[in-house]
Amino acid sequence: MTILAESVVFVGLDYHQESVQVCVLDQAGKVLLNVRCPNSRASIEAAVRKCSHGKPAAVHAAIKACCGAANLAEELSQRSGWAMSLAHPGFVSRMKQSPDKTDFGDARLLADLRRVGYLPLVWLAPEEVRELRRLVRYRQQLVNERRNAKLRIRALLRDNRVRCCDDVNAWTRKWIAWLRNTDALTSQSRWIIEQHIESVERLKNRIAEVEERLEQRMADDAVVKKLRATPGIGLVTAATMRAEIGRFDRFQSGKQLARFCGLSPRNASSGERQADAGLIKAGNPQLRAVIIEAAQRLTFRDERWGSLCVRLLSQGKKRNIVIAAVANRWIRWLYHQMQPESLAA
Repeated sequence: MTILAESVVFVGLDYHQESVQVCVLDQAGKVLLNVRCPNSRASIEAAVRKCSHGKPAAVHAAIKACCGAANLAEELSQRSGWAMSLAHPGFVSRMKQSPDKTDFGDARLLADLRRVGYLPLVWLAPEEVRELRRLVRYRQQLVNERRNAKLRIRALLRDNRVRCCDDVNAWTRKWIAWLRNTDALTSQSRWIIEQHIESVERLKNRIAEVEERLEQRMADDAVVKKLRATPGIGLVTAATMRAEIGRFDRFQSGKQLARFCGLSPRNASSGERQADAGLIKAGNPQLRAVIIEAAQRLTFRDERWGSLCVRLLSQGKKRNIVIAAVANRWIRWLYHQMQPESLAA
């Protein structure tokens, strides 16, 4: 058992954009400080140093994961030497013993959970992974905007009861040319559709720019290289998995990784009834989506996963359930392939 020095303190940080509530506890749980400080590393560090009568031997701090919190946590860890932990906000809120919500109480709860070693942790991703996440998520935002523009065009066509001939595929050059030249639209609808077409073209170019940056960023990444060597795994899928998962070896097992990705079935058993209730609602939705899409492609391009798909379908299971099962099995298998010793080989 590790015995901490007398001057060890435990700090809870309730983060806000303009300020941070700082609570400091000693080893016995006595509150040494609970005040609001400006949102800066120097101010927070000065407050902790003042209440502990000088620089403490060690500072064990906790902060809830939110926008900007990881940046402050990394700064306090690297420049101040604090032992920082990023806490899961949902699980922390469930541990409160009061329905009231105050910064004072939240900061104290974080400090106390850190002190007793019962803090629900979230991985503190390094800066390069957080930068990759921003790039991947920005691309997805552009894709969503493009999809919405296309849906608005479709809505206008339905509103005007206009249909193209069946032998022309939508969003091809021929289809766009017909859309711009058809006489079936009113003047105002034609103008609105022209604006949407311009938005689709602009967003298409911006998405291509983001993908070019991703290609440059991922050129020397060993994890992405190995992912892209798998049949059916392209740049976007590999970059999304690298950004959201980060390091595969931070998980203790493939099952834990699959649960993080939201690919494990949720148990809904009670009494004598044993049942599943679909996939668990956990993890990043975009990460789960790209893995499910990858599993769909793997069933056609990889013999191993294709045979698994055929076997499950022959048992009478629905295809969407089978693809989710393939994704679960694949990500658990991938966990072992992405360990550092496997990447170095």
